[in-house]
Amino acid sequence: MSAAAPTLDVRPKILTRLAEARASTDELFRLVHPAALYERPIPERHRIVFYIGHLETFDWNLIGQHALGLGQADKSLDRLFAFGIDPVNGTLPSDQPTDWPSEEEVRRYSQCARRQVDAALQKASFADSEFPLLLDGYLLHVAIEHRLMHAETLTYMLQRLPFHQKRIPPAKKTVSASAVRPGMVEIPGGMATLGMHRGRGHPFGCDNEFQRLAVRVPPFRIDVYNVTNGEFLEFIRCGAYEDCSFWASADWEWKASAEIHHPLFWNKTADGWIFRTIFAEVPLPLQWPAYVSHAEASAYARWKGKSLPTEAQWHRAAVGTPEGVERSYPWGNDLPAPQHGNFNFQSWDPAPVGTSPGGNSAFGVADLMGNGWEWTRTLFEPLPGFERFSFYPGYSADFFDGKHFVLKGASPRTAMCMLRRSFRNWFQPQYPYAYASFRCVEN
Repeated sequence: MSAAAPTLDVRPKILTRLAEARASTDELFRLVHPAALYERPIPERHRIVFYIGHLETFDWNLIGQHALGLGQADKSLDRLFAFGIDPVNGTLPSDQPTDWPSEEEVRRYSQCARRQVDAALQKASFADSEFPLLLDGYLLHVAIEHRLMHAETLTYMLQRLPFHQKRIPPAKKTVSASAVRPGMVEIPGGMATLGMHRGRGHPFGCDNEFQRLAVRVPPFRIDVYNVTNGEFLEFIRCGAYEDCSFWASADWEWKASAEIHHPLFWNKTADGWIFRTIFAEVPLPLQWPAYVSHAEASAYARWKGKSLPTEAQWHRAAVGTPEGVERSYPWGNDLPAPQHGNFNFQSWDPAPVGTSPGGNSAFGVADLMGNGWEWTRTLFEPLPGFERFSFYPGYSADFFDGKHFVLKGASPRTAMCMLRRSFRNWFQPQYPYAYASFRCVEN
């Protein structure tokens, strides 16, 4: 476990961050028409209304109970909103809309829990060893990142919601397609450092980011750009998408049983392929990165005679340098800025690959932070020295089950604080809803 480095202004700075994170999720809920709050756009997840209560319940349980030793915010509803879902055995939730409290009751509970959190924080000290989990605002960092993770995954849910059930916000600036040529670049052998050091004074990190692990990576070649929709379309047109020889057996069984014939974000019409963005359907943008499941990405890589990168290969290509010194980010050690990539809620949609050359790595690899998470072939497992969060023991450990794969990078809807190089995302291989892209390697 680690905590943010102490500063003189830690309280106002971190409370401002909390307010900004709340504004991000509040905005998302406002996009949903009230009648749609009881919809379940992703079958594996709770209904949307759950998350209105869950975010505030999580904050109160974390800060009020774990940090300050206070009681429950509301005994009747705390348990209902405490935990999300990540089914791994094919079992889907079966609750009905009528099983949930009314919107009015949920919002009243949510507002009350938020007020209680704010009142507790006004009295709490971030520099008193009597409350070690609040030192330097530690649990506030956890609450903020938890909320911002949901700000992204809630977008995945809204993506699946019918257009008429959403309020369309003002359009954001679109980026024109750039003229880039697919290719690979040679990455010389060298060290890749995963994870981070634990201890007060080091940057904040989640439990699965500890401890640091140095890995020697042999030379390899990697795609300069993410595989685009246009490239993935060739995979479909030539019939390889329907050829079981390119698929792992479990992935083919999933594809066949669900009658999947193309990526989830695509649809075939009489006029050709279209892409479903969060607010509209558009002709398939051939230069956008292909958002696909790990199963689909792996099949494409086999078709090309390549593979997905390991987590260590991704690190070497992203933050390594020819001189052997590692960077904080692909572009260097400067903090993330808009010219470095499509992240931090700049856009609802991906941009054409290669449109943020300011974010290229020392080896010239593009779009490593933003525009789409990147699948690796590394199973999500603990790093040496892993210790569970004492206040959230299942945060990572529940998913060290051999059924989840590591993703690196970021998507357009990933908050800036999660662009640190040690951050690890993870999903199941047949989960198609994430803003997840990929690139291939040759060993």
